[in-house]
Amino acid sequence: MKKFRFEILSSDNKSNAKLGEIFTSHGKIRTPAFVPVGSSASIKSLTSDEIKYCLIDVFFVNTYHMIFHPGIKIVNHFGGLHQFMNWKSSLMTDSGGFQAFSLGEHGPRQNISDPQRLVKITDKGISFKSIWDGQTVFLGPQESIAIQQKLNSDIMMSFDECTFYPIEKNYAKKSMERTHTWAKTCLAQKAKKDGQALYGIVQGSVFRDLRQISANFMSNLPFEGFAIGSVANSREPREKVFSVLDWTMPFLLPQQKPVHFLGIGEIEDILMSVGYGIDSLDCVTPTRLGRMGWIFDKKKGLKNKFRYDITKSENALEKKAPVLKCKCFTCQNYSRAYLHHLFRSKELLAFRLATLHNLYFFGQLMEEIRMAIADNSFNKYKKSWLKS
Repeated sequence: MKKFRFEILSSDNKSNAKLGEIFTSHGKIRTPAFVPVGSSASIKSLTSDEIKYCLIDVFFVNTYHMIFHPGIKIVNHFGGLHQFMNWKSSLMTDSGGFQAFSLGEHGPRQNISDPQRLVKITDKGISFKSIWDGQTVFLGPQESIAIQQKLNSDIMMSFDECTFYPIEKNYAKKSMERTHTWAKTCLAQKAKKDGQALYGIVQGSVFRDLRQISANFMSNLPFEGFAIGSVANSREPREKVFSVLDWTMPFLLPQQKPVHFLGIGEIEDILMSVGYGIDSLDCVTPTRLGRMGWIFDKKKGLKNKFRYDITKSENALEKKAPVLKCKCFTCQNYSRAYLHHLFRSKELLAFRLATLHNLYFFGQLMEEIRMAIADNSFNKYKKSWLKS
Protein backbone atom coordinates (compact mmCIF):
# COMPACT_ATOMS: atom_id res chain seq x y z
CA MET A 1 0.00 0.00 0.00
CA LYS A 2 2.15 2.82 -1.33
CA LYS A 3 0.08 5.99 -0.98
CA PHE A 4 -0.48 5.86 2.78
CA ARG A 5 2.25 7.39 4.93
CA PHE A 6 2.52 8.59 8.52
CA GLU A 7 5.17 11.05 9.62
CA ILE A 8 5.84 12.17 13.19
CA LEU A 9 7.01 15.79 13.01
CA SER A 10 7.66 16.45 16.68
CA SER A 11 6.87 15.15 20.16
CA ASP A 12 6.00 16.88 23.39
CA ASN A 13 8.81 16.49 25.92
CA LYS A 14 6.50 16.11 28.94
CA SER A 15 3.96 13.64 27.57
CA ASN A 16 3.44 11.15 24.75
CA ALA A 17 1.62 13.75 22.66
CA LYS A 18 2.96 13.93 19.13
CA LEU A 19 2.48 16.14 16.10
CA GLY A 20 2.20 14.31 12.79
CA GLU A 21 0.79 14.01 9.32
CA ILE A 22 -1.01 11.14 7.62
CA PHE A 23 -0.79 11.17 3.85
CA THR A 24 -3.44 9.40 1.77
CA SER A 25 -4.28 9.51 -1.93
CA HIS A 26 -6.75 12.30 -1.07
CA GLY A 27 -4.40 14.57 0.83
CA LYS A 28 -2.99 15.22 4.26
CA ILE A 29 -4.51 14.60 7.68
CA ARG A 30 -2.91 16.77 10.35
CA THR A 31 -2.61 14.91 13.65
CA PRO A 32 -3.79 14.87 16.35
CA ALA A 33 -7.07 15.03 14.43
CA PHE A 34 -10.71 15.13 15.43
CA VAL A 35 -12.77 12.99 13.06
CA PRO A 36 -16.48 13.90 12.92
CA VAL A 37 -18.98 11.15 12.16
CA GLY A 38 -20.99 11.33 8.95
CA SER A 39 -22.99 8.13 9.36
CA SER A 40 -24.81 8.34 6.03
CA ALA A 41 -22.00 9.99 4.04
CA SER A 42 -23.04 13.38 5.39
CA ILE A 43 -22.20 15.62 8.32
CA LYS A 44 -25.82 16.55 8.90
CA SER A 45 -26.73 20.01 7.53
CA LEU A 46 -23.21 20.91 6.30
CA THR A 47 -21.73 20.94 2.80
CA SER A 48 -18.30 19.56 1.97
CA ASP A 49 -16.88 23.09 1.76
CA GLU A 50 -18.26 23.95 5.17
CA ILE A 51 -16.67 20.86 6.70
CA LYS A 52 -13.29 21.93 5.33
CA TYR A 53 -13.96 25.47 6.62
CA CYS A 54 -14.13 23.91 10.10
CA LEU A 55 -10.47 22.78 9.76
CA ILE A 56 -11.51 19.15 9.31
CA ASP A 57 -9.23 16.94 7.18
CA VAL A 58 -11.11 13.63 7.43
CA PHE A 59 -14.41 12.22 8.60
CA PHE A 60 -16.00 8.85 9.31
CA VAL A 61 -18.68 7.14 7.21
CA ASN A 62 -20.55 4.15 8.65
CA THR A 63 -20.42 1.01 6.51
CA TYR A 64 -23.57 -0.38 8.15
CA HIS A 65 -25.63 2.60 6.96
CA MET A 66 -24.15 2.46 3.46
CA ILE A 67 -25.21 -1.17 3.07
CA PHE A 68 -28.87 -0.15 3.29
CA HIS A 69 -28.92 3.50 2.21
CA PRO A 70 -28.12 4.14 -0.58
CA GLY A 71 -26.66 0.64 -1.07
CA ILE A 72 -23.13 -0.39 -1.98
CA LYS A 73 -23.95 -0.80 -5.69
CA ILE A 74 -24.99 2.83 -6.00
CA VAL A 75 -21.86 4.15 -4.25
CA ASN A 76 -19.68 1.84 -6.33
CA HIS A 77 -21.43 3.06 -9.50
CA PHE A 78 -20.02 6.53 -8.77
CA GLY A 79 -16.52 5.15 -8.15
CA GLY A 80 -16.68 5.37 -4.36
CA LEU A 81 -17.70 7.69 -1.57
CA HIS A 82 -15.51 10.64 -2.59
CA GLN A 83 -17.20 11.06 -5.96
CA PHE A 84 -20.65 10.21 -4.64
CA MET A 85 -20.56 12.93 -1.97
CA ASN A 86 -18.15 15.36 -3.64
CA TRP A 87 -15.62 15.18 -0.80
CA LYS A 88 -12.06 15.71 -2.04
CA SER A 89 -10.24 14.99 1.23
CA SER A 90 -9.63 11.79 3.20
CA LEU A 91 -12.30 9.44 4.50
CA MET A 92 -12.44 6.69 7.10
CA THR A 93 -14.97 3.88 7.11
CA ASP A 94 -15.79 1.61 10.02
CA SER A 95 -16.32 -2.12 9.68
CA GLY A 96 -20.08 -2.03 10.23
CA GLY A 97 -19.61 -4.13 13.34
CA PHE A 98 -20.55 -1.67 16.06
CA GLN A 99 -23.96 -0.84 14.62
CA ALA A 100 -24.75 -4.51 14.02
CA PHE A 101 -23.46 -5.73 17.40
CA SER A 102 -25.42 -3.01 19.18
CA LEU A 103 -28.59 -4.83 18.16
CA GLY A 104 -27.57 -7.93 20.13
CA GLU A 105 -27.94 -9.10 23.69
CA HIS A 106 -24.73 -7.40 24.82
CA GLY A 107 -25.53 -4.09 23.15
CA PRO A 108 -27.46 -0.94 24.12
CA ARG A 109 -30.72 -2.50 22.94
CA GLN A 110 -30.38 -5.49 25.26
CA ASN A 111 -33.76 -4.78 26.89
CA ILE A 112 -35.73 -5.62 23.74
CA SER A 113 -37.56 -8.92 23.67
CA ASP A 114 -35.68 -11.85 22.12
CA PRO A 115 -32.63 -9.88 20.89
CA GLN A 116 -31.36 -12.85 18.88
CA ARG A 117 -34.10 -12.10 16.37
CA LEU A 118 -31.96 -9.11 15.35
CA VAL A 119 -28.41 -10.46 15.46
CA LYS A 120 -26.62 -13.78 15.72
CA ILE A 121 -22.87 -13.85 16.35
CA THR A 122 -20.73 -16.80 15.30
CA ASP A 123 -17.04 -17.35 14.64
CA LYS A 124 -17.75 -16.67 10.96
CA GLY A 125 -19.35 -13.27 11.50
CA ILE A 126 -22.76 -11.81 12.27
CA SER A 127 -26.20 -12.29 10.82
CA PHE A 128 -28.57 -9.45 11.54
CA LYS A 129 -31.85 -7.95 10.45
CA SER A 130 -32.07 -4.47 9.05
CA ILE A 131 -33.88 -2.07 11.35
CA TRP A 132 -35.32 -0.43 8.22
CA ASP A 133 -36.90 -3.30 6.29
CA GLY A 134 -36.19 -6.51 8.19
CA GLN A 135 -33.77 -7.75 5.50
CA THR A 136 -31.36 -10.39 6.83
CA VAL A 137 -27.71 -9.62 6.13
CA PHE A 138 -24.54 -11.57 6.86
CA LEU A 139 -21.40 -9.59 7.61
CA GLY A 140 -18.05 -11.22 8.28
CA PRO A 141 -14.46 -10.00 8.10
CA GLN A 142 -14.07 -10.74 4.40
CA GLU A 143 -17.43 -9.18 3.55
CA SER A 144 -16.74 -6.09 5.64
CA ILE A 145 -13.42 -5.35 3.94
CA ALA A 146 -14.83 -6.12 0.49
CA ILE A 147 -17.61 -3.59 1.10
CA GLN A 148 -15.17 -0.97 2.39
CA GLN A 149 -13.05 -1.55 -0.70
CA LYS A 150 -16.05 -0.76 -2.87
CA LEU A 151 -16.71 2.36 -0.81
CA ASN A 152 -13.07 3.23 -1.60
CA SER A 153 -12.34 5.01 1.67
CA ASP A 154 -8.76 5.99 2.47
CA ILE A 155 -8.66 4.25 5.86
CA MET A 156 -10.64 1.09 6.63
CA MET A 157 -11.26 -0.50 10.02
CA SER A 158 -10.81 -4.23 10.54
CA PHE A 159 -13.86 -6.28 11.49
CA ASP A 160 -14.04 -6.82 15.24
CA GLU A 161 -16.55 -7.86 17.85
CA CYS A 162 -17.56 -4.76 19.75
CA THR A 163 -18.24 -5.71 23.38
CA PHE A 164 -20.23 -3.80 25.97
CA TYR A 165 -19.85 -3.21 29.67
CA PRO A 166 -20.40 -4.95 32.02
CA ILE A 167 -19.14 -8.21 30.55
CA GLU A 168 -17.85 -11.52 31.93
CA LYS A 169 -14.16 -12.09 31.34
CA ASN A 170 -14.72 -15.45 29.66
CA TYR A 171 -16.87 -13.84 26.99
CA ALA A 172 -14.46 -10.91 26.62
CA LYS A 173 -11.63 -13.40 26.00
CA LYS A 174 -13.66 -15.34 23.46
CA SER A 175 -14.62 -12.12 21.71
CA MET A 176 -11.00 -10.92 21.62
CA GLU A 177 -9.80 -14.21 20.13
CA ARG A 178 -12.55 -14.03 17.51
CA THR A 179 -11.44 -10.48 16.67
CA HIS A 180 -7.84 -11.68 16.27
CA THR A 181 -8.89 -14.42 13.86
CA TRP A 182 -10.95 -11.95 11.87
CA ALA A 183 -8.01 -9.52 11.72
CA LYS A 184 -6.00 -12.01 9.67
CA THR A 185 -8.94 -12.56 7.32
CA CYS A 186 -9.27 -8.78 6.90
CA LEU A 187 -5.61 -8.50 5.93
CA ALA A 188 -5.98 -11.33 3.42
CA GLN A 189 -8.98 -9.64 1.78
CA LYS A 190 -7.17 -6.30 1.72
CA ALA A 191 -4.26 -7.92 -0.13
CA LYS A 192 -6.59 -8.88 -2.99
CA LYS A 193 -7.09 -5.21 -3.83
CA ASP A 194 -4.46 -3.05 -2.19
CA GLY A 195 -4.62 0.73 -2.19
CA GLN A 196 -6.40 1.53 1.07
CA ALA A 197 -4.97 1.60 4.59
CA LEU A 198 -6.32 -0.85 7.16
CA TYR A 199 -6.30 -0.32 10.93
CA GLY A 200 -6.32 -3.28 13.31
CA ILE A 201 -8.63 -2.86 16.32
CA VAL A 202 -7.47 -3.70 19.84
CA GLN A 203 -10.10 -5.38 22.04
CA GLY A 204 -10.17 -6.98 25.49
CA SER A 205 -12.77 -4.90 27.35
CA VAL A 206 -11.67 -3.66 30.81
CA PHE A 207 -9.30 -6.54 31.53
CA ARG A 208 -5.63 -5.57 31.64
CA ASP A 209 -4.19 -8.90 30.54
CA LEU A 210 -6.62 -9.20 27.61
CA ARG A 211 -5.94 -5.66 26.40
CA GLN A 212 -2.20 -6.27 26.56
CA ILE A 213 -2.52 -9.56 24.69
CA SER A 214 -4.64 -7.87 22.02
CA ALA A 215 -2.33 -4.85 21.67
CA ASN A 216 0.67 -7.12 21.33
CA PHE A 217 -1.12 -9.29 18.77
CA MET A 218 -2.26 -6.39 16.61
CA SER A 219 1.09 -4.61 16.80
CA ASN A 220 2.75 -7.64 15.23
CA LEU A 221 0.46 -7.72 12.18
CA PRO A 222 1.10 -5.60 9.05
CA PHE A 223 -1.60 -3.00 9.63
CA GLU A 224 -0.99 0.59 8.54
CA GLY A 225 -2.38 1.81 11.86
CA PHE A 226 -4.33 0.75 14.93
CA ALA A 227 -7.58 1.61 16.65
CA ILE A 228 -8.70 1.07 20.22
CA GLY A 229 -12.29 -0.12 20.45
CA SER A 230 -15.11 -1.04 22.83
CA VAL A 231 -14.48 1.67 25.41
CA ALA A 232 -16.17 4.97 24.68
CA ASN A 233 -19.29 3.48 23.05
CA SER A 234 -19.91 1.34 26.07
CA ARG A 235 -20.78 1.90 29.72
CA GLU A 236 -17.35 1.68 31.32
CA PRO A 237 -16.55 4.04 34.20
CA ARG A 238 -14.46 6.93 32.88
CA GLU A 239 -11.32 5.82 34.72
CA LYS A 240 -11.47 2.51 32.87
CA VAL A 241 -11.25 4.35 29.55
CA PHE A 242 -7.80 5.69 30.35
CA SER A 243 -6.66 2.50 32.04
CA VAL A 244 -7.09 0.90 28.63
CA LEU A 245 -4.66 3.45 27.19
CA ASP A 246 -2.20 2.77 30.02
CA TRP A 247 -2.27 -0.91 29.11
CA THR A 248 -2.20 -0.70 25.32
CA MET A 249 -0.18 2.32 24.25
CA PRO A 250 3.19 0.85 25.39
CA PHE A 251 2.69 -1.84 22.73
CA LEU A 252 1.41 0.48 20.00
CA LEU A 253 3.60 3.58 20.29
CA PRO A 254 6.91 1.83 19.43
CA GLN A 255 5.42 0.84 16.04
CA GLN A 256 5.36 4.53 15.03
CA LYS A 257 2.04 4.03 13.28
CA PRO A 258 -1.10 6.15 13.78
CA VAL A 259 -3.40 5.16 16.63
CA HIS A 260 -7.10 6.01 16.52
CA PHE A 261 -9.36 6.08 19.59
CA LEU A 262 -12.89 5.08 18.62
CA GLY A 263 -15.82 7.07 19.99
CA ILE A 264 -14.01 9.76 22.00
CA GLY A 265 -15.50 13.25 21.84
CA GLU A 266 -15.70 15.08 25.17
CA ILE A 267 -13.21 17.95 25.33
CA GLU A 268 -11.48 16.70 28.48
CA ASP A 269 -11.19 13.19 27.03
CA ILE A 270 -9.65 14.49 23.82
CA LEU A 271 -7.00 16.37 25.80
CA MET A 272 -6.25 13.35 27.99
CA SER A 273 -6.07 10.99 25.01
CA VAL A 274 -3.69 13.20 23.04
CA GLY A 275 -1.38 13.17 26.06
CA TYR A 276 -1.23 9.38 25.82
CA GLY A 277 -0.12 9.60 22.19
CA ILE A 278 -3.46 9.15 20.39
CA ASP A 279 -3.34 10.51 16.83
CA SER A 280 -7.03 10.70 15.94
CA LEU A 281 -10.42 10.40 17.60
CA ASP A 282 -14.00 10.28 16.34
CA CYS A 283 -17.33 11.09 17.91
CA VAL A 284 -20.82 12.46 17.23
CA THR A 285 -20.56 14.84 20.21
CA PRO A 286 -20.22 18.27 18.52
CA THR A 287 -22.69 17.60 15.72
CA ARG A 288 -25.37 15.65 17.59
CA LEU A 289 -25.36 18.04 20.54
CA GLY A 290 -25.41 21.00 18.15
CA ARG A 291 -28.68 19.75 16.70
CA MET A 292 -30.04 19.61 20.27
CA GLY A 293 -29.12 23.23 20.94
CA TRP A 294 -25.86 22.81 22.85
CA ILE A 295 -23.21 25.41 22.00
CA PHE A 296 -19.56 24.74 22.87
CA ASP A 297 -17.79 27.54 24.72
CA LYS A 298 -14.51 27.26 26.66
CA LYS A 299 -15.65 29.90 29.16
CA LYS A 300 -18.40 27.59 30.41
CA GLY A 301 -15.70 25.43 32.01
CA LEU A 302 -15.12 21.79 32.73
CA LYS A 303 -18.02 21.61 35.21
CA ASN A 304 -20.42 22.34 32.33
CA LYS A 305 -18.41 20.28 29.84
CA PHE A 306 -17.60 23.51 27.98
CA ARG A 307 -21.08 24.01 26.60
CA TYR A 308 -24.41 25.68 27.28
CA ASP A 309 -28.01 25.25 26.13
CA ILE A 310 -29.01 28.01 23.68
CA THR A 311 -32.68 27.04 24.02
CA LYS A 312 -32.85 28.34 27.61
CA SER A 313 -35.04 31.42 28.03
CA GLU A 314 -32.11 33.45 29.38
CA ASN A 315 -30.88 33.73 25.77
CA ALA A 316 -34.12 35.12 24.33
CA LEU A 317 -33.02 38.78 24.44
CA GLU A 318 -29.25 38.27 24.33
CA LYS A 319 -27.54 40.40 21.67
CA LYS A 320 -24.09 38.86 22.16
CA ALA A 321 -22.63 36.34 19.75
CA PRO A 322 -23.14 32.68 20.69
CA VAL A 323 -19.47 32.57 21.73
CA LEU A 324 -17.52 35.78 22.23
CA LYS A 325 -14.34 36.15 20.14
CA CYS A 326 -15.16 33.02 18.11
CA LYS A 327 -14.35 33.58 14.44
CA CYS A 328 -16.75 31.02 12.99
CA PHE A 329 -19.43 32.14 10.52
CA THR A 330 -22.22 31.64 13.05
CA CYS A 331 -20.65 33.74 15.79
CA GLN A 332 -19.56 36.46 13.39
CA ASN A 333 -23.05 36.94 11.99
CA TYR A 334 -25.75 35.95 14.48
CA SER A 335 -26.80 36.61 18.06
CA ARG A 336 -27.70 34.20 20.82
CA ALA A 337 -31.24 35.53 20.66
CA TYR A 338 -31.55 34.59 16.99
CA LEU A 339 -30.25 31.05 17.52
CA HIS A 340 -32.58 30.73 20.50
CA HIS A 341 -35.48 31.79 18.27
CA LEU A 342 -34.51 29.31 15.53
CA PHE A 343 -34.44 26.38 17.94
CA ARG A 344 -37.66 27.36 19.66
CA SER A 345 -39.33 27.72 16.24
CA LYS A 346 -37.90 24.40 15.07
CA GLU A 347 -36.28 26.07 12.06
CA LEU A 348 -33.80 23.89 10.15
CA LEU A 349 -31.30 26.75 10.07
CA ALA A 350 -30.82 26.21 13.81
CA PHE A 351 -29.22 22.81 13.20
CA ARG A 352 -26.97 24.22 10.51
CA LEU A 353 -25.66 27.22 12.44
CA ALA A 354 -25.12 25.32 15.70
CA THR A 355 -23.38 22.43 13.93
CA LEU A 356 -21.16 24.83 12.01
CA HIS A 357 -20.06 26.54 15.22
CA ASN A 358 -19.48 23.33 17.17
CA LEU A 359 -17.46 21.65 14.45
CA TYR A 360 -15.39 24.82 13.96
CA PHE A 361 -14.86 24.89 17.73
CA PHE A 362 -13.50 21.32 17.67
CA GLY A 363 -11.40 22.02 14.58
CA GLN A 364 -9.89 25.08 16.26
CA LEU A 365 -9.26 23.07 19.43
CA MET A 366 -7.23 20.52 17.47
CA GLU A 367 -5.33 23.29 15.69
CA GLU A 368 -4.36 24.78 19.05
CA ILE A 369 -3.39 21.33 20.38
CA ARG A 370 -1.09 20.80 17.39
CA MET A 371 0.51 24.21 17.92
CA ALA A 372 1.03 23.48 21.63
CA ILE A 373 2.75 20.17 20.84
CA ALA A 374 5.01 21.91 18.33
CA ASP A 375 5.92 24.46 21.04
CA ASN A 376 6.45 21.81 23.75
CA SER A 377 3.67 23.42 25.76
CA PHE A 378 0.95 20.79 25.48
CA ASN A 379 0.70 20.07 29.23
CA LYS A 380 0.33 23.78 29.95
CA TYR A 381 -2.34 24.05 27.28
CA LYS A 382 -4.20 21.02 28.66
CA LYS A 383 -4.16 22.48 32.18
CA SER A 384 -5.63 25.75 30.88
CA TRP A 385 -8.75 23.77 29.98
CA LEU A 386 -8.94 21.24 32.79
CA LYS A 387 -8.36 23.65 35.67
CA SER A 388 -11.75 25.27 35.09
